[in-house]
Amino acid sequence: MSVAAPAPAASADPPSEPASAPGTPPRVWRAHLIMALVALALAGYVTNGLWADPYTHVLSDNVGDQAFFEWLMGYGYYTVTHGADPFFTDLLNAPLGVNLAANTSITVYTVLMTPLTHLAGPQVSFVTVLTLNLAGSAFAWYLFLRRWLVRNAGAAAVAGLFCGFAPGFISHANGHLNWTAGWVAPVVLWQVLKLREPGRWLRNGIVLGLLLAMGFSIAAEGLFYTALASGVFLGVWSLGKAVRDEARAAMPTVARALGVAAVVAGVLLGYPLYMHFAGPQTFSGTGFNQRFFVEDLASYLSYPTRSVGALFGLHSDLAPNRTEETSFFGIPMLLLIVVSFVLLWRRADPGRRATLRAVGVVGLVFVVLSWGPRLLINKHEYDIPMPYAVLAYFPLFDAALPVRFALVAVGVIGILLALIVDQLISRRIPLGGLHAGLSAAVVVSLLPLIPLPLVTQHRAAEPAFIANGTWKNYVPEGGTLSALPMAMNVSADGQRWQAYTMARGGRQFRIPDGYFLGPQTTGELGRKQIGRIGAPPLATDWLFLRAAWYGYVTQLSNADRAQARSDFAYWGLDAVFLPPEITGSDHQTLDRGAVETTARDLLGEPEQVDGVLVWRIRRGVDPVDR
Repeated sequence: MSVAAPAPAASADPPSEPASAPGTPPRVWRAHLIMALVALALAGYVTNGLWADPYTHVLSDNVGDQAFFEWLMGYGYYTVTHGADPFFTDLLNAPLGVNLAANTSITVYTVLMTPLTHLAGPQVSFVTVLTLNLAGSAFAWYLFLRRWLVRNAGAAAVAGLFCGFAPGFISHANGHLNWTAGWVAPVVLWQVLKLREPGRWLRNGIVLGLLLAMGFSIAAEGLFYTALASGVFLGVWSLGKAVRDEARAAMPTVARALGVAAVVAGVLLGYPLYMHFAGPQTFSGTGFNQRFFVEDLASYLSYPTRSVGALFGLHSDLAPNRTEETSFFGIPMLLLIVVSFVLLWRRADPGRRATLRAVGVVGLVFVVLSWGPRLLINKHEYDIPMPYAVLAYFPLFDAALPVRFALVAVGVIGILLALIVDQLISRRIPLGGLHAGLSAAVVVSLLPLIPLPLVTQHRAAEPAFIANGTWKNYVPEGGTLSALPMAMNVSADGQRWQAYTMARGGRQFRIPDGYFLGPQTTGELGRKQIGRIGAPPLATDWLFLRAAWYGYVTQLSNADRAQARSDFAYWGLDAVFLPPEITGSDHQTLDRGAVETTARDLLGEPEQVDGVLVWRIRRGVDPVDR
């Protein structure tokens, strides 16, 4: 089969579905509808903990990222209603602001969800996008596989559900609206395979350019992996002897289409790319350690924590964190894929072998890249350099996390799974020992990978002080307000409450700090250094975070108060408030009592308003020496 040809409709093998009249037959639509409903139901099952109460439930394995994406939803409404820059904001990290193009800004989602965000809140928009991402990824892979590789709806459905709910994407469902958008890959790949259509290079190039612009604004890192995988696949496929002439004949059409796509995407992404690489508050590389965020070789043989396999004690704690369990396919699945590849290869014609070879090379390349700069096995790093040790110095690779390259293996496994299940269902593998053994292997491989619902916990409700707009009595137009402790990835309440305020519209306040990726320092030096999570800490925000996280209370001196005056003036702070409770992460309860004791010692007696304690800050005056 040619790489750019649809799944064969006729063969010496018996067809899996009867021939029908031209157009899309009712049976196909029924199959599509059933698949969509199954995918949506499974996605709802995985996210049901958030749906139970999106306003006071939070993903316990990633409180910070959920707050960040909820903030983006609120900022999306602010962008649309205020005409604000979607790629830079001064509402976070006062007074310097945040380069959102250098973060995961999911601009397309935030704009599309503005009506829901305004009516129901960023919390509901967040869980809606998360659920639709998971369901949409499974459905998009199902359509892609059925269009290009297999005839049988059941085979495409099994593989599509695996791709949409694979361990890596379930782990990223702990807060990552960008990485759960796994549908971007099959949609882009679909259009890439259409580029060779004769006489349609202009239309196909425009469509691909639009898809690239959209993909960049939803999952830039995932789009990079998809583009890289497409290049490896097409390069290896086109070198196959059986398809070399076919590839050569298609090259002029593909080149013209790619040129059009580059122009369209370049025009649409000109400003975002400028902001990403050269705008204010940019940095080099990533804010995460590339030696830490790598795939442990043994993780491919284990099962993730949120899977049926984990219920039987088959999981291993080998990922950098619960959000990065990007492989964890288990031994049965890996054995099934190897056996399936060999069997498919032996039964394939030369054209199909070219496709299988290219798919296999993509899988191997990305698995090796996921190992990072040094080989890691069972949490032990060996001083054996991996290819990524060289690639880490190249643009784009320097900003990627190696562990996430394993997500490409999901698509590779899905393709091989679809092909072998298609042969089993259509009985191109005759009934007998081999057929029974492979069928059992498919079941044994998939059952332990069935996902469990995401773990949620309680989080602090929005205080009436914010919800009722009482804060406006304490903060002037363009002023700065902060919850205590200041907003960070481990104490994100203040950032999400700002998000809820933006979603309601009207006057807004700025906050110091926040959870985002930014430079280590200001100016040209910060641009050259690798990034960091959040703003460089000042003495006063560390004072309150230390109290909340560790319960540490110190006797403050006038030197501490002088430092606080300086920090407050730098942030342009007009007021701070302490809510009735503070949300921690990983079921951590933050010490509100220690924060209150520290605030009273530093700032004196507060006002009690709408359920919170409030301290007004006179810039350059408060706190007053004692």
